[in-house]
Amino acid sequence: MPDVQHLTPLTRPLDATVRPPGSKSITNRALVCAALAPGTSTLTGALFADDTRAMMDAVAALGASVTADPSSRTVTVAGPCSKGGPVDARQSGTTSRFILPAAALLGARTVVDGTPQLRARPFGPVLDALRQVGAEVEELGEPGCLPAAVRGPSRGGEVQVSGHISSQFLSGLLMAGPLMRDGLTVALTSPLVSVPYVEMTRAVMAAFGVVVTGLTVPAGAYRPTDYAVEPDATAASYFLGAAAVAGGRVTVSGLGTDSLQGDVGFADVLARMGATVSRTDTSMTVSSTGRLHGVDVDMADISDTAQTLAAVAVFADSPTRVRGIGFIRGKETDRIAAVVTELRRAGIDATEDEDGFTINPGRPRPTRFATYEDHRMAMSLSLLGLRAPGIEIADPGCVAKTYPGYFQDLAALS
Repeated sequence: MPDVQHLTPLTRPLDATVRPPGSKSITNRALVCAALAPGTSTLTGALFADDTRAMMDAVAALGASVTADPSSRTVTVAGPCSKGGPVDARQSGTTSRFILPAAALLGARTVVDGTPQLRARPFGPVLDALRQVGAEVEELGEPGCLPAAVRGPSRGGEVQVSGHISSQFLSGLLMAGPLMRDGLTVALTSPLVSVPYVEMTRAVMAAFGVVVTGLTVPAGAYRPTDYAVEPDATAASYFLGAAAVAGGRVTVSGLGTDSLQGDVGFADVLARMGATVSRTDTSMTVSSTGRLHGVDVDMADISDTAQTLAAVAVFADSPTRVRGIGFIRGKETDRIAAVVTELRRAGIDATEDEDGFTINPGRPRPTRFATYEDHRMAMSLSLLGLRAPGIEIADPGCVAKTYPGYFQDLAALS
């Protein structure tokens, strides 16, 4: 991929149907459940990207057998995990936060590490929780950060967890819960953010035979299964946003009314801005004239789409205020500061708020956007290039984290 991605404004309204690759969030949850199950599971429609390959390698490092076929988007996993070992989570927050509780089930010592960017992200809550359930935990670098060594077995019982930092901590604990001696009950010490992601975790666990009641997981076992992964709803947000920005119609196939992913709710935000949204059992469509209105919206439950909305909001006819997403400052980058900084560089009046940002509409000037090694910065800011000339994306290869073919699929819209 080139060092810079040049974007060309569209000359006519869109009329396209796309199917993004499989959900990263579902793929990584299914990989963990399959690796903890005694037997062979097959995942179809799986995502093949840096984050999911990191998870495939992580569960293999813990003793599961993984056979991947990218051409058919199929992964076969034979579990259960049975040994400790070094795990390189690379840049993947989900891999590291899911694999730590899984590794803490085992009697062997496992060291989990990642890139410098991942080392800078917070891990204290999950490490503290693992200590509460009886695992041995040793921080090998900065307190509350990777690298960290864990050794089980975890006994389980009740654990207190903060809910306001990242739902990934909670999801990782829940998935390990059935294999803890006493099961697991999570008591939240603060309100939970990104609730739909926890609901997704429960749904994937149920598909593998474990039923979670509230935040209580009974001691038990997973069963191997064949599991179909639906397309990624966060990836779909860029194409739905493209329809809102450029006008015309974009249909996303494979994401229907029964989707497990909360980020399908991004389409409802576009509807509030003036787009038309329709859904079937197997698809969703956004149609727009390109005329949009600003909104005031709490995006705590769909925070991964906040940057997408920031790009769309540039072309509205009034300001857009996004609230409830202060926790995304601890993602791959400070996503609030980063998106505001880059929009300001393009001449857009954007401001940081304590828990989000405010975007005032404007005409972007030619800009080469920095992406901060954050895939979502690259994909969201690319939407500005659909209407504004002179837009370039630096380090476009960072999209390989979750969507290696993104820029090819974006170009194919026209």
